[in-house]
Amino acid sequence: MESRPITERTTSTESGYEANVFAGKAEQMQQVGSYLQKLGFLPKDLCNVETIANHIMSLYGAKITAFTNNSQLIDINLQKETEDSSVYIHTSAPGVSQVHGPAIEKRIDERYLDCSTPAKAYRVESYRSTASNDKVSPALRSYFVTQCSFANPEPTPEQETDIRQVADTTFLKKATPHTLKVYAKVMANVLQRTGPVIEMIEVEGSRERRIIIGYRQRSTNGFFAAISDLYHYYDLFSTRKYVEQFSNGVTIVSLYLNPMPNTKSAPIESSIYQVMKETSLLFCLPKTALQEYFQTGKLSVQETMYGYVAWIFTQHFLNRLGKEYLSLSEILDNNNPVHEEVLSKMKKRLRQDTFTREYILDIIKRYPELIKLLYSNFAKTHYVNQRESLEPTMSYQRMSTQEMLSDADLAKKIANLTSNAHEQLVFDAIHTFNRHVLKTNFYQSTKVALSFRLDPSFLPEIEYPTQLYGMFLVVGAEFRGFHLRFRDVARGGIRIIRSRNREAYSINQRTLFDENYALAATQQRKNKDIPEGGSKGTILLDNDQQDKPLVAFEKYVDSILDLLIQGETPGIKEKLVDLTGKPEILFFGPDEGTADYMDWASQHARRRGASFWKAFTTGKSQSLGGIPHDTYGMTTRSVHQYVLGIYRTFGLNEEDCTKLQTGGPDGDLGSNEIKISKDKTVAIVDGSGVLFDPKGLDRSELNRLAGSRLMISNFDASKLSSEGFRVLVDETNVALPDGTVVENGLLFRNTFHVNPLAKATVFVPCGGRPESVDLTNVHKLMPEDGSPLFQYIVEGANLFFTQEARLRLEKQGIVIFKDASANKGGVTSSSLEVLAALAFDDAEFHDHMCVHGGHVPEFYEAYVKEVQTIIERNARVEFEALWREHKKSGRPISILSDELSIAIVQLQEQLQSTGLWDNKPLRETVLNRAFPKLLLEKLGLPTLMKRVPENYIKAIFGAYLASQFVYKYGAQPDHFAFFEFMRSNYYQGAQN
Repeated sequence: MESRPITERTTSTESGYEANVFAGKAEQMQQVGSYLQKLGFLPKDLCNVETIANHIMSLYGAKITAFTNNSQLIDINLQKETEDSSVYIHTSAPGVSQVHGPAIEKRIDERYLDCSTPAKAYRVESYRSTASNDKVSPALRSYFVTQCSFANPEPTPEQETDIRQVADTTFLKKATPHTLKVYAKVMANVLQRTGPVIEMIEVEGSRERRIIIGYRQRSTNGFFAAISDLYHYYDLFSTRKYVEQFSNGVTIVSLYLNPMPNTKSAPIESSIYQVMKETSLLFCLPKTALQEYFQTGKLSVQETMYGYVAWIFTQHFLNRLGKEYLSLSEILDNNNPVHEEVLSKMKKRLRQDTFTREYILDIIKRYPELIKLLYSNFAKTHYVNQRESLEPTMSYQRMSTQEMLSDADLAKKIANLTSNAHEQLVFDAIHTFNRHVLKTNFYQSTKVALSFRLDPSFLPEIEYPTQLYGMFLVVGAEFRGFHLRFRDVARGGIRIIRSRNREAYSINQRTLFDENYALAATQQRKNKDIPEGGSKGTILLDNDQQDKPLVAFEKYVDSILDLLIQGETPGIKEKLVDLTGKPEILFFGPDEGTADYMDWASQHARRRGASFWKAFTTGKSQSLGGIPHDTYGMTTRSVHQYVLGIYRTFGLNEEDCTKLQTGGPDGDLGSNEIKISKDKTVAIVDGSGVLFDPKGLDRSELNRLAGSRLMISNFDASKLSSEGFRVLVDETNVALPDGTVVENGLLFRNTFHVNPLAKATVFVPCGGRPESVDLTNVHKLMPEDGSPLFQYIVEGANLFFTQEARLRLEKQGIVIFKDASANKGGVTSSSLEVLAALAFDDAEFHDHMCVHGGHVPEFYEAYVKEVQTIIERNARVEFEALWREHKKSGRPISILSDELSIAIVQLQEQLQSTGLWDNKPLRETVLNRAFPKLLLEKLGLPTLMKRVPENYIKAIFGAYLASQFVYKYGAQPDHFAFFEFMRSNYYQGAQN
């Protein structure tokens, strides 16, 4: 990510590429001339009548087009494409972006460059005819695209830094020694970073400037065309352009730029630095919905990017519910399921139909002058002129000429310029964005995506009742994403959200923030036993970028690190405007689609110099000290304790109970649920389809799939009974044993959990989309004959049921334990993993917590067992507390679960700020019980107190006391309960 523009000086005779040399060219010309002179015309076998006719038609077509356009110039547009090469030649005015026309560079991006990989890559050479270099008249621009032939298509790690090993053979023939040297340097930097590396070369005795840009293949899209729009904006034009590919996954673009003659724009000596700076910004978002406004000069690149981000913000946070909804919600009874259903449907309808993405964009496009004003308002706070000591940058000069309005005056301006209430609402929302940005990497010299730390106080309480502590918005070329947390010290997973089609993407886009908030809130309740609060991150892949989850994740992580690590290097990572006033640390964990990325994130934080790199991610590989949840079944151990608690409470024999499970043997929860349970599983639903057998699925076959992490599509169908079946998502018109025909396998899979065939004693969701059961379909779990599909439900998967659906089920006598209580084992394991990372120094951590060469350290093995014991103990204690409170009060477990979690979280925060912490004997007594025994034995409490940050230890102190007290006395104890709790458990320690 850290790229510093480096200025070099070379001689004017150094072109960078050798001229094409044709051996025997003069002799060939003489022979051809003699041959044609003898025949009098082109030989028939080389040029048929059809070819001649096509050339004549093309020439006259161009003349007719020029005549109808009142132009004296012939417009030429030649395209010749083959499987491995292409040639494009067209008339092109220098220094002008073509908004309408052949869009050749866009085609080259989409057809060749965006999809280039080491396995199949394309290089580009582009030239402008030199006749027009001193004029403004159009000239010919040519592009030659050829498939690469690498010197070494599969380099070893040692060879991938040798440019002669990884380069294209044609490039090696044509590149000068100086070019090889410069490219090798850029390539080496790219291999160490994620973002673009940008260098500039001055040509002695000339005003020409050359920009060299290196980046990883497939890390951006549409960049070749977008960079032309950028230098055109500053009245520059290119004489030559090259795109070179390398078999180590690096792309290098070289631009030969010159100033337009007779222009009033800033001299190239100044504008070139602006092009370099904004290249990084353009790399983040090379294609946006406002691109045309940038191409035509109505908006600068910074204003365009700002407008695009503002559009995204507005899509998610435009207040569409209005005062009428608030009034109605106050009148209706939220505890009445009918009223709640009405409000829920109304909220969805208002959000979907009132302001669509397209409608908001249309409004924004009507008022580019307002985008300029709002951008100036944004820049006034966050822009830092890094080159002030030398000279004001062009950004600073341009901003200085803009009208600077106060927030009050800007609000009036918006009201005066907009034509109706809807338009004003959109721009008021963008103004809200400005007022709540606390920190951003927008003006950072190097970046891979745009990130914004937001003050979440603008969120309406009626929709988001629990206030967030911190909020990040991240926007990249392939994605948009959020990170939300409810406490300063918080932990949660990062989830990648994919979309099957455009309709699914629209739904995911509309629900992204609400889903993120709900997941973080669930995490907050789930984290009640540990020192960290709840957080969650989401990454929504753009509809046409579904194949780039890793690229999106890397950009998401790096751009957030931009806001966590203070920049100290001018030209690379400068110090940002920080309105938070204090440093922040985030802790990431694995979630859907990111389990394999945690090692990279940890090591990348280390490379970036983050002091917290060891604890930055959980779910790392064992070689880096991680405790994998799937290997040790950490989450499943918690979930299964609730299942066993039900069997114990109701006197059931596990072997006699039937079970439906969503989430198959290929997943973490699903595979471990199969391994740990002894029930009669009648159906499993996973990504591949539905597997069903009313007599119970063959346990040995299920264990085989779970051991190999295979989907149910790999189940040996011969082991099904005569009444069993398997229906896969891509199958149609499948006849079931009872004669029923399944017309659509995907729909059958998606709705099987409410299908009468799914009937079982217990339902354990171990996977599936959030809100799979809500008020619209919960009635299907409660048939009119009074016999529910499931008697007991334990939510392993997050948010599988909506709260309204849970309450409806409990009202009908169905026992359900919600996700925040049941699946907290994983977060406990992650927290204790982090505690070990904070407690040990680097050498100790390497010796005791890192698995190398298959050798598991003795401490690691014992520590994992202690973690498992703690998880199972916490789950049993909470189950008993919930069941006790439910039997005593008759209130729904789903509500009691939330109240218990909230009570623990609130008490934890209160205890950290009381004088109890200052009571040293009490503090040591509590911590000797709260810390894992193995850490105490290995290091001792004094060492732990010294190494682990004090705010973290305070959180451990509060979390342990709070959870122990609430589990014993409930969420609403009497006034003397805490005194009794402390007297009976910590009496001696409480004495001063």
